[in-house]
Parts: sequence; C-alpha cells; structure tokens
Amino acid sequence: MTGTDSYAADEGCGSSADVPLSTFGREDSIVLNSRRRAALAEIDQADFSWFHVKVCMVAGVGFFTDAYDIFGIGIAATMLGYCYGPNGVLTNAQDLGIKVATPVGTLIGQLLFGWLGDVFGRKRMYGIELMIIIIATFGQALAGSGLRAVNIIGVLVVWRFIMGVGIGGDYPLSAVISSEFSSTRIRGRMMTAVFANQGWGQLTASIIALIVVTAYKTQVLHSVAPGGATGPGIVTDTEWVDYMWRLLIGFGCVPGAVALYFRLTIPETPRFTMDVERNVHQAAQDVEDFLTMGTYYVDPDAVVQRVQAPRASRYDFGAYFARRENWLLLVGTAYSWFALDIAFYGLGLNTPIVLEAIHFGGATLGDLSPQAVYGTLRNLAVGNIILSVAGLVPGYWATFLLIDRWGRKPIQLMGFTVLAVLFIVMGSAFDKMRETEPGTKAFVFLYCLANFFMNFGPNTTTFIVPGEAFPTRYRSTAHGISAASGKLGAIIAQVGFANLKDIGGGPNSNHFLGHLLQILAFFMLTGVGSTLLIKETKQKTLEDLSNERQDSFVGGVSGALRP
Repeated sequence: MTGTDSYAADEGCGSSADVPLSTFGREDSIVLNSRRRAALAEIDQADFSWFHVKVCMVAGVGFFTDAYDIFGIGIAATMLGYCYGPNGVLTNAQDLGIKVATPVGTLIGQLLFGWLGDVFGRKRMYGIELMIIIIATFGQALAGSGLRAVNIIGVLVVWRFIMGVGIGGDYPLSAVISSEFSSTRIRGRMMTAVFANQGWGQLTASIIALIVVTAYKTQVLHSVAPGGATGPGIVTDTEWVDYMWRLLIGFGCVPGAVALYFRLTIPETPRFTMDVERNVHQAAQDVEDFLTMGTYYVDPDAVVQRVQAPRASRYDFGAYFARRENWLLLVGTAYSWFALDIAFYGLGLNTPIVLEAIHFGGATLGDLSPQAVYGTLRNLAVGNIILSVAGLVPGYWATFLLIDRWGRKPIQLMGFTVLAVLFIVMGSAFDKMRETEPGTKAFVFLYCLANFFMNFGPNTTTFIVPGEAFPTRYRSTAHGISAASGKLGAIIAQVGFANLKDIGGGPNSNHFLGHLLQILAFFMLTGVGSTLLIKETKQKTLEDLSNERQDSFVGGVSGALRP
C-alpha cells in the first residue's frame, strides 16, 4: 500500500486550526515511518523482562480458568447424574446440553470479542470477558430448580452458555496481547506459556475433584436413602454429592477473581495504538515506558496526532482477504483448529465415559450403592489426574521448549500425523483392549500419548499462528474466526459423540466408541492437509508476517486534536 489514496481520511480527529495539514509534507511521512519502525524494533528486539512475565501471568490465568471450567464438567456431569439423572446417570440429552452449551457460547464469544478487540482495543475489552466468566461460574454453583417450571439442568445449560461467551473472549484477546507485546525471538515460547495454563487448569480440576470426593468420603459411605433402607443393594442419599459438584465448579471463580484487577490495568499494546488508533507518538512513548519501567502513562493533555495509515473497514477487510495468499492462510488456520477440536473436545469432555467404557479403575456409572458412588468418583478423578500428568501437561511444555527452534508448522504437521496413527490403532483394537487388564493399560498409555501429541502439536500451534500471521487491524478478528471454527468442531464432536457412542448396543453401552476413534483419525489426516496452507511464523516480525508493505505504511499526518 503506497500513497495517500490507500488511506481513509481521518474522521473526528480535530480541526486544521490546531495543526494545519498543509504544513505536513513528504518529509513527515518519512519521519513517521522511521519512528514507527524504531518503536517496533524496540519491541521485537527487547530482552525478556519482568513485564513479559507479567503479561504471561495475566493472560495465562484466563486460560487456567477457562480449562478448569470447561473440562471440570466432565467429572461434574457424573456427579450431576447421581443427583438429578434417572437411575443415577444423566440422559444423553442432559449430558449433551451441559457439555455443548459452553462451546456454543465460546464460539459466539470468540467472534464477538475478536471483532471488538480490533474495533475498541485490546485493553478496553480485556477483563470484561473475565467478569462474565466469574459471574456465570458463581451462578452455576448456586443453581437450583423450581417445583415444575425450572429444571436445574436447564439452569446450568444457560449459565454454561453465558460462561462460554466469556471464555470465547479470552482466546483472541489473550493471544494478540501476548504476541504484540513479545519480542520476536521468544514470541512462540511466550504464547505457549500463556496457552499452557490450559494444562494446569485441567489438572487442577481433577485435583480439586479428588480433594472434594475424599473430603466427603465418610458422609457418602454412610449415607442411606430416605426411609433408612438397608441391605447390600442400598441406594445412596446423594445430598453430599450435590455439595461436591457445586464446590468443584465454584472453585473456578477464585483464579479469575484474583487476576481481574491486573487485566483491567494492563496497558494497551503499542501496535494497536500505532496502527489502529494511528497515534505513533503515544505508541513510541508507551514502548519506552513499559520496556524501561514496566508500566505506562497516558497524558490526558497531550496533543493526539493521527497519521494516515490503512484503516479497518468492510471494504479494506474484503480487499485484504480477497488476495489468494491471505484467504488461504485464514482457511488453513481455521480448518486446522476445526479438525483438532473435534478430537480435543470430543475426547476431553468425555474422558470419564471413555474411562468407564474400558473399565479403568473399576468405574461403574449407574450403580448407586455408597461404595460404588465413592469409588467411581474417586477413580474418575485419579484417572483424569494420570492423563493430565502423563500427557496433557508435558505436551504443552515440550512445545514450549521447541516452538522457536523447530517452528510452528513442523510441530503441527507432526502432531496431526501421529494423532492419526494413534487413533487408528486405538479405534481398531478398542474392543480387544478393554477385555483384559493389560489391554486396558495399553489403551490408557495410547490415550496419554494422544493427549501429549495434541498439545505437543496442533492444540498449541493452532492458537499461536493466527495470533501472529495477520495485520494488527485484523489480528484479533482473524484469531476469533479461527478459534470459532475450532469450537464449531467441538460442538459437532460433542453432538456426534452423544448420538453415536451407543450405536449397536443399549443406552450408555458406549458400543461405538472404537469407531468414533477411527473417525477422529480421518479428521487428523485432513488437518495435515490444512496445515500445508499456513505459513511458518518462526523468528519473523509481526509486520513481516502481515503481508503488507511496511516502508510506506504511514502516509503522513492526518490531523491533531488538543484535548
């Protein structure tokens, strides 16, 4: 983009009486572009500092909370089944409702906050999504039902949908904030460190579940049905299980509440100030402030100088993504996330069902004897801890160590390929492996490997690439579109899982699980194809990756306003 014709006229930026536009010439364009490049170079070449740690912690706690709230429902759904499901198990419709509500809300939140982040700024939107998560999580923990008109499962579905909107907003905002503040050589590791908090969130949900179940062990084992029925077939009074799921879900408020202040006080990224607000002077000052002092200051009396630069609009958006390399890149990032989330959420939200299907730890859903209720809940919590420790958490940190050396594209290709092979093996041998104890252990080992290569693979890279590969004015929007495509995959996976898992057997038989794993293998293979459409972003500046000319990005001064 060159020349003033490529730039929209500034609207509402002040009168020419403050700064006569005729006084600005070609020299101003050269100076402004030079100042912009110098400020960007300072960000891209900055040494790792406490400010970068702060960004990782503030952004990362959101993903910790997101993962805790999303995946904690897997165990909580089993508890809800004991309390509110017929015969101690939620119906397929109930189970699907509480599990799919969050991805539906997340999809909407990703699109909405992705767009808002580019329109109003990262800082202005950051923290709002966390408030939504906190309120909705608290609402779930206090959910109740009416005599006839209000069903508690329905109430939980509504709250989980609202929570999902907040979780969805966290994806594009945290991604672009961490990428736009990071220096080039550590950007991959910094974004991975933010996203890796998902693993800690999943692990913590399982640990809290184990703590809660253990804390109520005595009450559960000595509980009896109303009326004091006795005998070996005793049905447990589920009052104590009702406490368990509320404590498990309600704990998700704590990390979000702790981080809220820091999110509301994080500075605006200099790239947004420079390229979207078109205030090069303020952006250059912000860079100096946060690199030297780790903070920022905006002078309310300062002259706001707007420059001529490419501006976001429907026409400009269409023109940018009409270029073949740009729309193919968006298709690549979006479909890769779609394919990955079909497996990641299809299995992640249903891990307790998979563990029960292979008889891991003797879990038996639907048995309401006190010993069975306690044993099943404890074994599901322990099983999830094992899967997190053996696969999920190490996968993130393997990516952290190698992402800036190997690159994003090789890791994503490797992950999709290995996952395709693992799902073919697990699906083909599923029925044989669950018949024997050694077979069950082999399946759990392969399941841990699959979790490892999801995170040391496409689950991490699909988050990173769209946060790097698009220009500042569309970076949040494009990331939101890519992430929403992933959640569409999660919704399809959850609906498909609920409706297909029992084909060929009775209700809750999980007879079709082996074939579902084979279907997942197909989507992993398609992910290999979509990965070929993305670009390698390793060790490249965000401006180089934007596919736009940078030497004449600023066309001159548009005007000034003295507040």
